[in-house]
Amino acid sequence: MKVCGLTFSSARIAQLKRTIATQPGLSRQKLARQVCEWLNWRSPNGTLKAMNCRKALLQLQRQGLIELPEARHHPNLRKSSSSVAIEAFPARSPLECLLAELGPIAVVRIKRGDRAQSRQWNAMMNRYHYLGAGPLCGAQIRYFIHSEHSGILGGLAFSAAAWRVSARDRWIGWNDSTRQQRLNLVVNNSRFLILPQVKVKNLASYVLTVAAKQLAIDWPDQYAIEPVLLETFVEKERFPGTCYRAANWIHVGQTKGRGRQDSNNSYSIPIKDVYVYPLYEKVPVMLNGGSNQGHAVAPRVAVDWAEEEFGTSQLGDQRRDNRLLTIARDFYARPQASVPSR
Repeated sequence: MKVCGLTFSSARIAQLKRTIATQPGLSRQKLARQVCEWLNWRSPNGTLKAMNCRKALLQLQRQGLIELPEARHHPNLRKSSSSVAIEAFPARSPLECLLAELGPIAVVRIKRGDRAQSRQWNAMMNRYHYLGAGPLCGAQIRYFIHSEHSGILGGLAFSAAAWRVSARDRWIGWNDSTRQQRLNLVVNNSRFLILPQVKVKNLASYVLTVAAKQLAIDWPDQYAIEPVLLETFVEKERFPGTCYRAANWIHVGQTKGRGRQDSNNSYSIPIKDVYVYPLYEKVPVMLNGGSNQGHAVAPRVAVDWAEEEFGTSQLGDQRRDNRLLTIARDFYARPQASVPSR
């Protein structure tokens, strides 16, 4: 049978049962690593896909095919990621200004092994993001949003794509087999936070544009996989998703209100809007087995103050949008002139 894209034969399941029975002290993590080594299940950069394997083993247990060792809990780690971490990230001073006044804005990647920055990012998310810091699923890269003039403005995280999302899969045109083969080309924007003290118009959509461009460089560097599509889920009762639309993300539908473990069809999870952001042209073709040599989509970056301020306006017609930018530039160039003379 096939679970999470991996085939488990009856002989392999029997081997799993023997291993669990003969090694009573074996943890789930070590078991997953053993299975990865048996099947040579690795990422393109050579690392074992232990997290994916743990998900597969959990599915085998839910189907009654194996009985996993008891999960081991680490209360001290849990404490450090909640109450202690919340106190570790101080509130910043209020900031309200124009986007141009922030100076250069960058998304700063948190490198593997940088524990100090990792703790700081976790503390920030635990204090200010409604989902907290995680844990995030599978492969992941986290960033600080940093302004040259004002320091840390927030943070983002990108991680492994959701296994099955009806709205996304319909937009791509995926069947189960193709999704299993190409899912690693999709990356999920699993966290996005602008600190609540920061009130800067158009900052969020600008950061999303910068982050998409940076991730297209960093993800292949860390995982040897070149992503072609980003996805995200916006809880519709909390957020309107305006910044994603302004950054040219595409709304493709909604989730059904079911979580990963909703085997009873209880539909108890908040419904979320599903957005995608193609990093190349003709992404559905690429994700259905076509060539990966598409043309990169150039992220939209404001060229001057007028576009920073008004570039995301949607007046129902591109000519109106262009006219708004022209009027704004003319007012700036000749502030004392009468309106008809502009």
